[in-house]
Amino acid sequence: MNISDNLKSILNELPKNTTLIAVSKTQSEDKILNAYNTGHKIFGENKIQEMTKKWENLPKDIQWHMIGHVQTNKVKYMAEYVFLIHGVDNMKLINVINKQGGIHRRIIKCLLQVNISKESSKYGLNENQLFEIINHLKINDSIYKNIRIIGLMGMASFTDDNKLIETQFRFLKNLFLKIKKINSDFTTLSMGMSNDYLIAIKNSSNMIRIGTKIFGKRN
Repeated sequence: MNISDNLKSILNELPKNTTLIAVSKTQSEDKILNAYNTGHKIFGENKIQEMTKKWENLPKDIQWHMIGHVQTNKVKYMAEYVFLIHGVDNMKLINVINKQGGIHRRIIKCLLQVNISKESSKYGLNENQLFEIINHLKINDSIYKNIRIIGLMGMASFTDDNKLIETQFRFLKNLFLKIKKINSDFTTLSMGMSNDYLIAIKNSSNMIRIGTKIFGKRN
């Protein structure tokens, strides 16, 4: 199957309110254009410098999502154009994003990353840290005018144990619904990748990140 067929096949499986991010990290600009020419305009990268180079070279109506771990000193390179930053997991990063948003006179949308696998090798907040940040932002909302937290992101364990994946996604879903009751900005639940997106959708994910099933194996 080619990229166009792969995209159509996945899109046909998705509920109408689900956003598909085509994960284009390490993929060539030609492959991204191939997907773009089918009408798909939402792409995800995990390295800011690679994403910025692609943003400079590719059509300007592409929606770029930063889905990888973010170093604070690199935020300035994407602040002008990034559509959504997925991996926000500390106040230092939030402060830098807010500052850069002010410099570029825009509001930068972000998701808070939760470590739902509870693996020490993975980035993300635990439940207590999550609510500490949400409460801090609420109390100091007059300071944080150039960043908007619109939901949560999480990555399940890389395993064939679907029951474990389901448990982890359900945990994030419940956290999301809990926060959504008190924060109307919370509209996005980003979870699910090539190997587990159907389980994620079953657990209310409305944004999935798929690379291999669209582009094939990464370079």
